[in-house]
Amino acid sequence: MDLGLKNQLFLVGGATSGFGKAVAEALLQEGARVIAIARTAAGLTALQDAYPHQVMPLALDLTAEGSIEAVMQRIGDQQLHGILVNAGGPPAKTALETSLADWDEAYQKILRWKVALVQAVAPKMIQAGYGRIVFVESSSVKQPLENLVLSNSLRLAVVGFAKTLSQEIARSGVTLNILGPGSHDTPAINRIYKKKSEQTGLSEEAVRNAAIQQIPVGQLGTANDFASLALWLLSPQSRYVTGQTITVDGGSVKGTF
Repeated sequence: MDLGLKNQLFLVGGATSGFGKAVAEALLQEGARVIAIARTAAGLTALQDAYPHQVMPLALDLTAEGSIEAVMQRIGDQQLHGILVNAGGPPAKTALETSLADWDEAYQKILRWKVALVQAVAPKMIQAGYGRIVFVESSSVKQPLENLVLSNSLRLAVVGFAKTLSQEIARSGVTLNILGPGSHDTPAINRIYKKKSEQTGLSEEAVRNAAIQQIPVGQLGTANDFASLALWLLSPQSRYVTGQTITVDGGSVKGTF
């Protein structure tokens, strides 16, 4: 299927690792152009070398002050067709382990910059009559995950923001959707296994194997599994889907909705 992405311009956060890298590469393989964002330049250079005429690298931390202004300067007068709103998550902690400083930092890393970015780019998309915004959050927005109270709490705020905005601009041609990944074989999941290992005294490998046994499909997902759905949501084909939270979790969320 031709997803209609050739020569379209996308902004992809975390483009050198995990979900961000998989989505960036999937877009590039479809002939799209990508403003690839990551904190360090090395991985961006490798991505640009592989797709020299399609990748525009931008080395910065999206959660830091001043980053959104730098992103907007990089976009300039170009029409931006879509964004993968994606960055790393907070540390694994229980509710009573957290300090108020942890919550302040999590607000900055999980919520604040996403609101700022979307508020900056959405008006341009609305003016153009087209746009796709996909947030990478977590399956915890539907079913809380153990030892991830910061993520469990503040990612719900992102969902509330995205859902509300999707309703407000539904007739504009701009859609907003949330993807909630469950357990995937990416670097981000290791912090969860490490925390559980510290609590139980089991090895991280034992914790990992036990966790896999709890996944209904019996295995971890891959970043490419996740990217296949993200790619469709970023395409013109998804025009009738907005304001939705879709979990990609091998069946782990037990709720009906």
